[in-house]
Amino acid sequence: MGTTEGHSDPYARQSCTDNSKRPPLTAGQRLDRVCSSAREAWADGNRTVRDFNHALDISGRLDRNPYGLVSIAAGVGYVLGGGIFSPLTARIVGLSLQLGLRLAAVPFIQRELLGIAQAACQRDSDDLDKNPNSEG
Repeated sequence: MGTTEGHSDPYARQSCTDNSKRPPLTAGQRLDRVCSSAREAWADGNRTVRDFNHALDISGRLDRNPYGLVSIAAGVGYVLGGGIFSPLTARIVGLSLQLGLRLAAVPFIQRELLGIAQAACQRDSDDLDKNPNSEG
């Protein structure tokens, strides 16, 4: 879109401080300028989307894991749609935390119960070793 000083382009942008006596642009010329700007913006947008898709390998990910990509799209849509601060999200996060804490506590409780059971078995075997005739 850049023009040189010696080149007269009827579609070149006129600056506010331009004191030359140029005739005003016609409606057709203005429409052509708007259309060319829109085409450039469209082409730039297409290049950006193409580069983004190439960088993220969207089509490859879609072939390998279509359900995962649909889940990601649904999550992004939920967040962009304003669902992040909704009561539903608060409920989901609360339940997830409760479940996570319970699942994290299971190995701890399992180790404690196993230790108690082993101690009880050890105590019973020690009692049998001390009193072998006390068996019923």
